[in-house]
Amino acid sequence: MPTIDKGDKILVTGANGYIAAWVTRLLLERGYAVRGTVRSEDKGEFMKNYFNGVGIGEKFETVIVDDISRDGVFDEAVKGVHAIAHTASPFHFRSKEPKEIIEPAVKGTIGILEATIKHGHDVKRIVITSSTAAIMGNQAEIFTEADWNNVSVKEVDGKGSEASPIHMYCASKALAEKAAWNFYEKHAGAIKWDITTLNPPYVFGPAIHDVRAVESLNTSLALWYDYVVKGSIKSKEALADSNSWVDVRDIALAHAIALENKEAGGERIIINEGGYIWQEWLSIANSITPSPLPSRAFLLGFPEILEGNPVSKFRFQKSKEEQILGIKFYTKAETTKDILDDFARRGW
Repeated sequence: MPTIDKGDKILVTGANGYIAAWVTRLLLERGYAVRGTVRSEDKGEFMKNYFNGVGIGEKFETVIVDDISRDGVFDEAVKGVHAIAHTASPFHFRSKEPKEIIEPAVKGTIGILEATIKHGHDVKRIVITSSTAAIMGNQAEIFTEADWNNVSVKEVDGKGSEASPIHMYCASKALAEKAAWNFYEKHAGAIKWDITTLNPPYVFGPAIHDVRAVESLNTSLALWYDYVVKGSIKSKEALADSNSWVDVRDIALAHAIALENKEAGGERIIINEGGYIWQEWLSIANSITPSPLPSRAFLLGFPEILEGNPVSKFRFQKSKEEQILGIKFYTKAETTKDILDDFARRGW
């Protein structure tokens, strides 16, 4: 399957989002033209102004996609592009009903694939942003790309609106990704493009999209702000909680390499720097001198939690990422410093 060439035009869906804004920036910096879908003219103008401000806006254009679940909404957007990074999908834990988050996730994913069959005659590859939420759920010592989160899907099927919003989100990612692979397998013999899915865990790092107040932060970065900067989570049990993470700039790089690298075609790839315990982020923030936020005193927490080098309760195999993408990941210390510097610039 041919990969993209320098100068090709790439469609990035949801280009005004946290991850997608970095994907767009990196693609522009690597010499590609980018067409980004945005929800409104205002969102598009912000992104244009940002990219012009850093000197890479000449090859950036936008198209309005106000509702990713609407039939045919991507038909015009896919025309004339050579590859697609489909990042647009809701990420929050506020759903009251499963369909609020599952419907746009699944319909948006199928919609971009259907539009590509009909109108994306130049497309060579589609990279889809999934999540480790689509993988973990069942019990496993180390999760791999062969695992699927059937637990959340069953929970939502069985409980409906009584299921937890976290299960609703996880089910949306699992069902959307499965729908993508089923669609691709059904049509593989008649199309000239392939797909790759990328599965990151929690994504942290500085923001470049349109976020003008703390209250507007995306879900993962808002969580980091609450734990580390605001210090609203104070219990030892909560600070000992763990998960896995990746820097937003690394998942953006993963999209770029997955679009470029022939070997990434037809692959499902976990993108994971490693595990974390919340106390680690606090301890790192307290160790930075001088503090990027001198007006704030970070919670000390319980440093003894880190004695004995505890590991995250969620662990993921990294061999496929290492073999195909070969990313050198940002460290927790680097990401912490860059997030705090970003917050300081914003006056938070």
